[in-house]
Amino acid sequence: MRHLIPSYIRVPVIFFIIFGIVEYMIDSGEKPAFIEYPAVLLFLFLVLLILIAIEAIIGALENVMLHKMDAEAKARFLEEKNSAFEFKWIKNIYKKLAGGKPIEEEGEIILDHNYDGIKELDNSLPPWWVYSFYISIVFAAIYLVRYHIFDGPTQLQEFETEMAEAKLAIEEYKKTAKNLVDINTVVMLTDDADLSAGKAIWNTNCVACHLADGGGSIGPNMTDEYWILGGGIKNVFQTISEGGRDGKGMIAWKQQLKPLEMAQVASYVLTLQGTTPANPKAAEGEIWVDDSAPAEEANTDEGTQEEVTTETNTEENNN
Repeated sequence: MRHLIPSYIRVPVIFFIIFGIVEYMIDSGEKPAFIEYPAVLLFLFLVLLILIAIEAIIGALENVMLHKMDAEAKARFLEEKNSAFEFKWIKNIYKKLAGGKPIEEEGEIILDHNYDGIKELDNSLPPWWVYSFYISIVFAAIYLVRYHIFDGPTQLQEFETEMAEAKLAIEEYKKTAKNLVDINTVVMLTDDADLSAGKAIWNTNCVACHLADGGGSIGPNMTDEYWILGGGIKNVFQTISEGGRDGKGMIAWKQQLKPLEMAQVASYVLTLQGTTPANPKAAEGEIWVDDSAPAEEANTDEGTQEEVTTETNTEENNN
């Protein structure tokens, strides 16, 4: 059986089968396992050496066996080995599909006419062509019934259906792929892991301007209810991503932070609302009201804003 496939084909095939099994069994993320884990590369290299060594040993044993054979047995063995390498079964299949008569039998199908010594053979169509023609007829009949009698979907309808399915699949994927978040899909993150990650980003990048407790220094106070560019998770995410006001304010962080990281730090910023910093900076901007909030909540916020305005006017009059 091993003579049916030469060693220069057998060894690579076995090696790549083992390689595929290793890649399937080992979870290495986006990178191949042999790149992510050097031990896997070493293992595959050893496997290749073992396969080559086995082939070399088998070849050496065959040579020893040939030396012990008599001339007739040796000739018979070599003939069988060489004939196996010729892949006769492939040639037989090709001959059956190609059809035609052997050269020694062409005299049976030579036509009577002769043009300047050129003769013509009455060959039948090759079987592969005949079978393909029959298959095309069956396919045409099925296609006719499916799309012209039973009104199967057109190419445009199939395209629209696949696009709709792809859109739904993308939306489902975005629900679990946090790193694809943008201004339209960002939501307030409440998991402890996300808030801890947001706090770490805050401590690394934001405390220089806003202080660790969010009280504000160069940047505004993040603990009060006044916002320069709007509050809420979407506005805060947008401000972190695109930066503050033109010519002044915070830089755009979208080149330094991933979308998930911006969502995490934006969520952490919102947890600072209502806390009491050590040295809070004076309020800047305006009280922000969430238009998407329920009506009662919005009315409460508006009432609070009116009370603050009234108190401010009273203080100014007293002064």
